[in-house]
Parts: sequence; structure tokens; C-alpha cells
Amino acid sequence: MILRTTNGRPRGLAAMSLERRREIASKGGRTSQARGTVYQWTVEEVSAVGKKGSARYAFRRVDSFVK
Repeated sequence: MILRTTNGRPRGLAAMSLERRREIASKGGRTSQARGTVYQWTVEEVSAVGKKGSARYAFRRVDSFVK
């Protein structure tokens, strides 16, 4: 998502280079791991999310053939 002002110039992260945005994201990730606040997924959670995504994809495919 690119945020723009009324004059059409990008603001915030959109105005930064890709390398600078990656550097900022990397710092956030390292900080949360160091503080112990990073979320750790369990095997069950990952499996449930994968099944949910697969089911939505399959539903869209079936729905498009029915119409």
C-alpha cells in the first residue's frame, strides 16, 4: 500500500528505498527475538492455517466451474 499526499508524493515508508525498509523490518525482528516477545507457531496452528488456505482455494475453483 502506497500512501500519497494531495500533491502525489509518497510519504513514510513508501518514500524510503527498499533496502532501508528491509533494514527497519530486520531491526524490529531482531529486537522482538531478543526481548522474547516473538510469536512461536505450534505444529497444530501451522497445520490449521494451511488447511484453511487450501479449503478457500479449492472452494474458489469449484465455485468458478459451477457458474
